[in-house]
Amino acid sequence: MTWVILAFLSALCLGFYDVSKKVALRDNSVVDVLTASVLVSSGILIVPLLLSRLMPDALSGSLLYVPPMDLEGHLLTILKSAIVLSSWICAYVALKHLPISIVSPWQATRPMWTLIGALLIFGERLNSWQWAGVILAIGSIFVFSFFNRPAGLSPKKRLRGLAQQPEAKYYIALALAIVIGACSGLYDKYIMRLYDHNAVQVYYTLYQAAMMLVFCYIHHKRHPSERGFHITNIWPVALISVFLVLSDNVYMLALQDPSSMIAVVSTIRRGGTVIGFGYGLLFLKEKDPVKKILCMIGIIAGLICLAMGSM
Repeated sequence: MTWVILAFLSALCLGFYDVSKKVALRDNSVVDVLTASVLVSSGILIVPLLLSRLMPDALSGSLLYVPPMDLEGHLLTILKSAIVLSSWICAYVALKHLPISIVSPWQATRPMWTLIGALLIFGERLNSWQWAGVILAIGSIFVFSFFNRPAGLSPKKRLRGLAQQPEAKYYIALALAIVIGACSGLYDKYIMRLYDHNAVQVYYTLYQAAMMLVFCYIHHKRHPSERGFHITNIWPVALISVFLVLSDNVYMLALQDPSSMIAVVSTIRRGGTVIGFGYGLLFLKEKDPVKKILCMIGIIAGLICLAMGSM
């Protein structure tokens, strides 16, 4: 049951993380926001790492202790950093140019792909309540996508004309973010069986920072018109880092529980999209509130079923 509670805490933090991203991207470039947020996250996580090396006896056994990692662990963590960073870049590009109430539900379909991988790779089996929860949550997303199509267009015509729409490339970026993100969830389950969650989180964030600095340098070298690295307001970026660090920590801690199921954790974690819905409807005044509220209700009902089936 503990891992279920941790999954819900992760979902809550992830919801506020999505809202912080939307605010930060309002007046800043994707690359600059992503670079700054990763650097702030690294600054937060390097503190427990240094304390663990300077005072290992005092921190050993505590929630802040970061144990050493062998060479294989570092290589696996570098791969995790590359996977997560690729997903983030695609997701940030989509979020900057598409409404949050579209991006959030599309991203919420990621557990469906994670579920397929969990069944095939890890042999996970869901009970009746868990299946009902997954079907309700993901089914609500598909209903929302159906309602969200432009008036007068059939699904076939919508797909045929997608490539001709100006925002088509942003939908492609969103789709890549979902697929890569699903692979990341399965990889998390694998690596959490081998190494401590604090060590993985700290080192993969530091490796991400190094990769992002290189990417940022290359990007601004190729786009001199953007006038170098610039952040208009650092506070939303700082909130991105805080909520992400908290969300990832409890998420990885949940996966370290031998009884945890990545299919369930991933679906619950995506329940944070409800917060993005609420923000988009209340503060951004996005369209079709009734349809989006119905989708929200379906997701919440699915999360309740998942919780009941996992206790």
